Amino acid sequence: MKKIRRIIYAGLFAAALAGAQPNVTVYATGLNNPRGLKFGPDGFLYVAEGGTGGTTSTAGLCDQVVPPIGPYTGGGSDSRISRIDSAGHRTTVVDGLPSSQTSALSGSFVSGVADLAFIGDTMYAILAGAGCSHGNPSLLPNGVLRVDRESGTWSMIANLSAYQMANPVKNPEPDDFEPDGTWYSMIALRGSLYAIEPNHGEMVQITTTGAVSRVVDYSAIFGHIVPTALAYHGNFYMGNLRTFPLVQGSSAVYKTNPSGNTKVDTPGFTSVLGLTFDNQGRMYVLEMSPATGFPQPFIGTVSRVDPSGARTLLASGLALPTGLTYGPDGALYVSNFGFGFPAGAGQIWRIGLSD
Repeated sequence: MKKIRRIIYAGLFAAALAGAQPNVTVYATGLNNPRGLKFGPDGFLYVAEGGTGGTTSTAGLCDQVVPPIGPYTGGGSDSRISRIDSAGHRTTVVDGLPSSQTSALSGSFVSGVADLAFIGDTMYAILAGAGCSHGNPSLLPNGVLRVDRESGTWSMIANLSAYQMANPVKNPEPDDFEPDGTWYSMIALRGSLYAIEPNHGEMVQITTTGAVSRVVDYSAIFGHIVPTALAYHGNFYMGNLRTFPLVQGSSAVYKTNPSGNTKVDTPGFTSVLGLTFDNQGRMYVLEMSPATGFPQPFIGTVSRVDPSGARTLLASGLALPTGLTYGPDGALYVSNFGFGFPAGAGQIWRIGLSD
């Protein structure tokens, strides 16, 4: 009963916050830890959902994530990909994918499918909650799936758990190291996929035939900055989370040019988990919890950064938001209640842009 009340209160509170901002509406509800989201070639919105975690421990079977984040527990297989129509109705495209969660000491935060991308009509999904170190030894490793949206079937094209184990970054952080990795963002560009992994600190390219190669080792340049969000606009742009406890203003948006040189582009953000650009070249930044300390719900924001560098706050009051995309209708879509809330509490917010 208490869990039901929490879901109801959270939903009412979010609806009230959305209603208080004329440009913000609740577009979809009933999601389980929603993460990355993209519009498909059919015009529908597709959402990666982390699922609800699991209780299976693999301690003694393989290397574990150290406390307080680990050890993980897994065994859940309810991570899924959902399709949202223009009326906000949800249908399942793929279900039964691995789900896992951090230790109770760190909040039992859930991971599963992390993000989606499209190359032509074909959908690809990246897993973050799979692999033995996440309590899922017999399901799947972390990797990239090619998904048939009509039948709901899929095949793995790249084993990213194996890739990271065989190709360590220069400066892994022992206190935050995950053997299987915890992938976060993925985009499609010129027929290939590009993905970000926060805990190792790298961006890789994945071809449609499954070849994996490193594009940037952020750990070698900046140390452990926890890169999370990825976008492309003439150059690659990456936003980072940083480690907990958060320090207000310590995150940034970084730019990687075609030669691979990476530098800070726009500093002064906090806990960046989403990046996207509109058709006018303006950048949008999702901050999960823009305050010093540990993540707090109902303070997340979305801001616009114009090419001149001017910043405009577009929406506030988001509850641990986790993903951001720009829609074909010229609006922004945000995964809200992205982690730490009961099953079914996840939402998608639509943020209308007036100019």
